[in-house]
Amino acid sequence: MRKITLLGTGFIGNFYTTVLLGMRSRDEIKMVCSATMEEAQKFAERYGIPRWTDNIETAVNDPETDLVVIGLPNFLHKEGVMAAARAGKAVMCTKPLGRSAAEAKEMLEAVEKAGVFAGYLEDLVYTPKTLKALESIKAGALGRILWTRSREAHPGPHSDWFLRKELSGGGAIVDMGCHCIEIGRNFVGKDVRPVEVMCWAATQVHPIDAEDHAVGLVKYANGAIGQFEVSWTFRGGMDLRDEVAGTEGTIWLNHWLRTGIEVFTSAGEKGYVAEKAESNTGWLFPVGDEANALGYSHMFVDQLDALDKGTQPMETFYDGYVVNAIMDACYKSVETKKWEPVELAIWRGADDTSDGRVFTDFNDEFYLIKAEKMPDGMTKTILKNKKTGEVIQQVRKTQE
Repeated sequence: MRKITLLGTGFIGNFYTTVLLGMRSRDEIKMVCSATMEEAQKFAERYGIPRWTDNIETAVNDPETDLVVIGLPNFLHKEGVMAAARAGKAVMCTKPLGRSAAEAKEMLEAVEKAGVFAGYLEDLVYTPKTLKALESIKAGALGRILWTRSREAHPGPHSDWFLRKELSGGGAIVDMGCHCIEIGRNFVGKDVRPVEVMCWAATQVHPIDAEDHAVGLVKYANGAIGQFEVSWTFRGGMDLRDEVAGTEGTIWLNHWLRTGIEVFTSAGEKGYVAEKAESNTGWLFPVGDEANALGYSHMFVDQLDALDKGTQPMETFYDGYVVNAIMDACYKSVETKKWEPVELAIWRGADDTSDGRVFTDFNDEFYLIKAEKMPDGMTKTILKNKKTGEVIQQVRKTQE
């Protein structure tokens, strides 16, 4: 059993609470902290939490709790993590870990120096579809991973602080790019070093200083490319999609706009439809179990089980730090309009920089580029001479 201090009672705090209290049936939230005493009390009474406060230090140092779960705005992550490290308590922090790699590094070093468990609450790498895709990739079903694409787009965030760069650390890249980048890292392999980034970002619609739309490419040491697309300008709900392409196969994932439930209503859906849904009439795509579909359930099972067993979870503060470093490179690339290196003061993965390419032999003389059956029943084979580099094609009748 874990006795929990929850920091944050906003949108994410509600998600975290419903999952924590309804999942393992042995964990309890004993203390909650919100921006005001009124908000904290209201939240505590709704969920049956015995104590509440508007002070982070008071909440973290509650004598009955042994785990701090942070669902605060970005600018308060460091304060919550540092308080947990000083108190010697296990901590789990929502995404992004920091507003910059420097901030994330400071948090990482603090928890490691304190010797406390530190889990990174990156829910979208824990969606059931993503976990299934990762199983297939690790089993070799796709061969060598060449390219990943992760897209998150919706009409904009829930709270005003997201739109203030000094509080959030950025715009759509910090808000959603952290998801997409970490999904790509998992597909490529987190042991593979991200080496450089090319990114475009702009403020296309909203009257804010932060970017509301961005597209980026992350190049990895093994030659793989991770592509991400994020937008606060997308209309029609929330678009969550991932793709993975390898030498032996492809995976397509659609997490949200095609949920398996499709409803048309002219009268209007009475109540909540799904996160970021813009309308309750017309064609709707409700979600049966939203917390599970977004990965929260699997995330907390993994994190809490790792804490109980004294092992590392799937997502750690170190992962959060690497993601922050990649996002820093993205912002630099936006300004310079060039490929920018990913600067990692701490790297714990492989140092291999080979691209892993292995060509397919056709015979001793040729590599096989492609074999294709044509409409007339013939088979066209395209080959490359190993010595001369000449590319030729052969056409022959297909053997039945």
